[in-house]
Amino acid sequence: MKLLRTIRLDASDTFVFDAAAEPGEWAVSGAFAFWDKDPATLDGKKRAAFRSGFLGVNSLGWSTLVQIVETTEAERAILVDLLAEQLARHFGAPTIAAAKAAAEEEVAFAQSLCTVPLDGVIAVHRTFEDGAVRETFRTLRPREGLKPTRVFSFLEVEGEDESSEQIDLATLAEREHK
Repeated sequence: MKLLRTIRLDASDTFVFDAAAEPGEWAVSGAFAFWDKDPATLDGKKRAAFRSGFLGVNSLGWSTLVQIVETTEAERAILVDLLAEQLARHFGAPTIAAAKAAAEEEVAFAQSLCTVPLDGVIAVHRTFEDGAVRETFRTLRPREGLKPTRVFSFLEVEGEDESSEQIDLATLAEREHK
């Protein structure tokens, strides 16, 4: 059986998000963390978490990337229980039974993303369209014949077409230095 764990290829998550997940945490999509928020009002680090974060279950921190790993039924059960506890404590689940049912759904959804080989890396892009949150997942893998040695070695993308949103890093860097 496969599930998702957070990974950190560089320090960027620590300054992109309010709280960064620790590397190696079990992870779920985390879209539920925004159920009572208007995405149009999110800004800064909260907006970054909405747009591109996976939720680390232990810390409730965010991770830009997750990795597909092998796990056991026992570890999966522990994950469901931990997420249920977090849902009850931090997200207002009315009962532990309701929290456990929701956690089971979240973990099953995370499992459904694990369709590529072990160690595959997944990224998410979330948008709010027509009154609903839409998630697009991309699988990143090295080019044929290349061994990945750094984040920029991940070049091929599987999933939906590229986002129409473009970011001009050079212009952003210039604004920071002014």
